Amino acid sequence: MEKVVQKIGLKHGSGGRAMRQLIEEVFLELASPVDGIGLGALDDGAALRVGDQWLVVTTDSHVVHPIFFPGGDIGRISVCGTVNDLAMMGATEPMALTCAVILEDGFLRADLERIRDSMKAAAAEAGAPFVTGDTKVVGKGECDGIFLNTTGVALTRRVVTDAGLRPGDLLIITGHVGDHGMAIMSKRHDLGLQGDLRSDVAPVNGLVRAALAAGGDDVVAMKDPTRGGVAGSLHEMAAKGKVGVIIEEQAVPVRDQVRAAADMLGIDPLLVANEGKAVIGVRAASAEKVLAALRAHPLGRHAAIFARAIDERPGSVILDTGLGKRLLAEPEGELLPRIC
Repeated sequence: MEKVVQKIGLKHGSGGRAMRQLIEEVFLELASPVDGIGLGALDDGAALRVGDQWLVVTTDSHVVHPIFFPGGDIGRISVCGTVNDLAMMGATEPMALTCAVILEDGFLRADLERIRDSMKAAAAEAGAPFVTGDTKVVGKGECDGIFLNTTGVALTRRVVTDAGLRPGDLLIITGHVGDHGMAIMSKRHDLGLQGDLRSDVAPVNGLVRAALAAGGDDVVAMKDPTRGGVAGSLHEMAAKGKVGVIIEEQAVPVRDQVRAAADMLGIDPLLVANEGKAVIGVRAASAEKVLAALRAHPLGRHAAIFARAIDERPGSVILDTGLGKRLLAEPEGELLPRIC
């Protein structure tokens, strides 16, 4: 019998179940024991013990198409994505960033300088200095314009993982969901959708710093809902915490223009990528205090408690529509490839 040749598809890079399965089956063989949190944890980064602190390290590659979109560009997203991954592990004070650039022969220098300026502005906004990098140029057609890789490092005294949920914990989303994915989709396919669809791409380390200051040790789990959206993040958090999660649909903040576009396209905003939001799990006793701190920050004005962790159905995410409840499936892959 002829052996089936397996090939990688776009879904394997889109943040859902297919990508996680690929990583588990192929790349986890690279994992080595560490004094801390390593590759095997499949968190937003690694955390290595350094004296009485933790060195958090994360790396991210960026292939977003189009490279310029309403609200941002590939340069801004490369900085914010890496800063936000650090913040999701409790490391809100970036020490340094690196940047590797792969350019296609013929890429416009003016566009490269525009991207550089965007990176510079985002890094200043996040308080994250660039310290080193690398540049490569490949032949025409061997790269789609520009690809970026950024790595970030930061120190923290307490690591927050995505596995800390327990029954009774409440979950906060720091603002409107679906903005980034719908902006990219509209721009890429020239959908001509009404309303100002703009990406939410922003560094959330200052916002997370406020949440940690308010909640302390009662902030127990965090995830940024990028590829796979809020639904994907909650599935990961529920599975690792061995809890079920119930979403109160009416409590989820969604902009009118995003909801209208999503309804027209038949897409659930909970499955759409975000680039300036965080899902934060908090012990119930401190949830209102953390929520107040988030709402006092410019990026958190629309934060909301929208879900809770339960004993039943560990690993499952349940949507309470107000009229009934149904299981919310984990996305196989991102609805729109090359979202970041």
